[in-house]
Amino acid sequence: MKLSLFLGCVLLSILVAASGHTFDSRLDEDWKSWKSQHEKQYTEEEETHRRSIWEDNVRYIELHNLEYSMGKHTFTVGMNEFGDLTDEEFNERMNGFLPIEADNSTEEVDGDELGEDVESDGGDDELDEDVESDGGDDELDKERNDDLRRVYVDWRTKGYVTPVKNQGSCGSCWAFSATGAIEGQWYRKTKKLISLSEQNLLDCSGSFGNHGCRGGWMSYAFNYVIRAGGINSARDYPYTAKGGICKFQRTRVAARIRGYRRVRRSRKYLARAVRRIGPIAVAVDAGGPFRWYKRGIYRNRRCKNHRVTHAVLVVGYGRQGRWWRRRWYWLVKNSWGTGWGDRGYIKMAMTVRRDCGITRHAIYPIV
Repeated sequence: MKLSLFLGCVLLSILVAASGHTFDSRLDEDWKSWKSQHEKQYTEEEETHRRSIWEDNVRYIELHNLEYSMGKHTFTVGMNEFGDLTDEEFNERMNGFLPIEADNSTEEVDGDELGEDVESDGGDDELDEDVESDGGDDELDKERNDDLRRVYVDWRTKGYVTPVKNQGSCGSCWAFSATGAIEGQWYRKTKKLISLSEQNLLDCSGSFGNHGCRGGWMSYAFNYVIRAGGINSARDYPYTAKGGICKFQRTRVAARIRGYRRVRRSRKYLARAVRRIGPIAVAVDAGGPFRWYKRGIYRNRRCKNHRVTHAVLVVGYGRQGRWWRRRWYWLVKNSWGTGWGDRGYIKMAMTVRRDCGITRHAIYPIV
């Protein structure tokens, strides 16, 4: 009996050592609480694997926030529903913007009321790598009458923005970015804020170049809405987080657009478009700590401006901090639910060169 027990303990020790899984018992209750909160259920074998990933992510978050308290970061991070995913799994599941197709796209529908103010070609006005403007050298401050209306833009307060949505385990961020931009412009024209159907785009825009939960691009979504003669509301065409057969109802169109326009790749021109037009669809590099963002101004020096992966919506901009260290930021609406970030939003650094590519693929519809 004792020998069997001894051999059993030895075998267990070998298996644990071989698998490399030694869990921190101090996190047992936190693990149980996290699983309950996010309704996670695993097989016994899967739980070992997911617990290991989750603990690695807990340690990463704790270290980042410790460094934040030491002044090494401008934002905090926190555990969320993605805690049991590796970076690779997360990127494959949640980031559905297709940068290669976007870079190769040449189709564009004109009709912009701002014309060359927004679209004209030319050199970028990026700052040096590690410079964050205090205001004096910022292009935004070169305009006259720099009052609160110019310094702070937040289209949520004007009725242009629907509540934060959740794309679920589907790479449909492009659809949420597209509907967010249309919702804002439709409100601008009609003064009616209508939540539009991402599922409509998911199911019906495949022939225009999008790939459902496997990714897409906002201009292809806009092309579909133009050709289809409109888009249904989220109420009439509810979201399922998976692709299906197109069920577009021509008799229940909730909004229409007649074109779209890209914004020149410059923070100055993007800020001008946000201020004059409304919410703008954009794409960013959402790798690294982006998925853990909680508070503050997100600045990731490892961001790749040329390799954006996730579509979001810029709904404003502003600046915060003491007068001697004011930082400009973009106010961005995400589609990962209100449990992510600051109730579903993130503030992203504006006056830095590594801006995660936010100015690279800015686009908006014309109603």
